[in-house]
Amino acid sequence: MPGFTAYAGLRNIGRPKAGETLVVAAASGAVGSAVGQIAKIFGARVVGIAGGPDKCRYIREELGFDAAIDHSASDFQTQLASACRNGIDIYFENVGGQVWNAVFPLLNDFARVPICGLIAHYNDDAAASRGPDPLPAVMRAILRKSLTLRGFIQREFADQRTDFYREAEQWIAEGRLKYREDVVDGLENAPEAFIGLLEGRNFGKLVVRIAP
Repeated sequence: MPGFTAYAGLRNIGRPKAGETLVVAAASGAVGSAVGQIAKIFGARVVGIAGGPDKCRYIREELGFDAAIDHSASDFQTQLASACRNGIDIYFENVGGQVWNAVFPLLNDFARVPICGLIAHYNDDAAASRGPDPLPAVMRAILRKSLTLRGFIQREFADQRTDFYREAEQWIAEGRLKYREDVVDGLENAPEAFIGLLEGRNFGKLVVRIAP
């Protein structure tokens, strides 16, 4: 399902073209890692955003991303701008928060933004929403740059699963699409594992194994 989520969002909303720059948040996760690899197959230049040097090293050295930026770095915005000197044509959104704030000014005219998740906001409360309203500035930029932002759930594109299975099977066999699983043993550990997922402690697809 995470692989198909990546495929559906890219194929229907991101529509990467050869030579374009794609940025993906949560790039070492189950969806983000597939987004970057599939975008590379489609000919895009891929910049991944992940948390920590190990995850950045993984997406760059093992998955073949063109650049990897640590969102916890003090100069994160500067690094991102340097990695995207020609702007961003596609941004695959999994996170929101400070990552969105850094990416948004770099979006090119006619950029496409598949919105898959907003994990930075899942625990927001009423107090977190106080402050200046960013919506007017966002709406002005959407209008001025002719941006496309579209949320989606992978089941909307269920008719494309057969195509994905066929293509993904070939890509995996060729070593062009790789995946990593983070396995936690015991159903009793599922709540803590889920909290860890929201905090970014997992590395790859988080799986709770309930029996050998």
